[in-house]
Amino acid sequence: MVAADADRRSTERDLHDGVHQLFVALAVNLQLLTRALDSDPGAATRVLDEMSRDVQRGLDETVLLGHRIYPAMLETGGLAALLRSAAVDAGVTASVEVAASRDHPPEVAMTVYLCWLATLARARWDTRVTISVREHEDVLAFDVIAIAAGTDTDFDRVRERVEALGGQLTITTGRDGRTRAAGLLPRPS
Repeated sequence: MVAADADRRSTERDLHDGVHQLFVALAVNLQLLTRALDSDPGAATRVLDEMSRDVQRGLDETVLLGHRIYPAMLETGGLAALLRSAAVDAGVTASVEVAASRDHPPEVAMTVYLCWLATLARARWDTRVTISVREHEDVLAFDVIAIAAGTDTDFDRVRERVEALGGQLTITTGRDGRTRAAGLLPRPS
């Protein structure tokens, strides 16, 4: 429950600080554009160019927020496709192995996905990041490894989500900077 509340607060903050601020800027630029249309066509063109960039940024941020809430690819392509897509978007070289044969409940798949995103966000761009997902009886196990910056506390929200589902997450960092996030999630019957 704590993790879900933290996710909601994070999404609300991102909406306010990102998309909302872009709409405020667009409203201001519309006023500037209205004033500049007759008196300074060159300024009007510059304002239109800036507004076009702001609209595109707003669209991009909205798509990213939607992915954090519930990525459509999870339903259409499954967990493996979602994990691969996130690695491509992050611009890192990744190895994704999903050896689980059954569909994953959305809350389980999203927890694995959010751990992957947390790792990708801290991974060095020049390193290979790996994730493996496997089934063991009634448990879904996942293992994420990367050379990453940051601290183990960067995984606190993921750990809360894992524990809320009755699972466990262990984070270890070696002397070589390699961070490993190993998780176990019970699969509902």
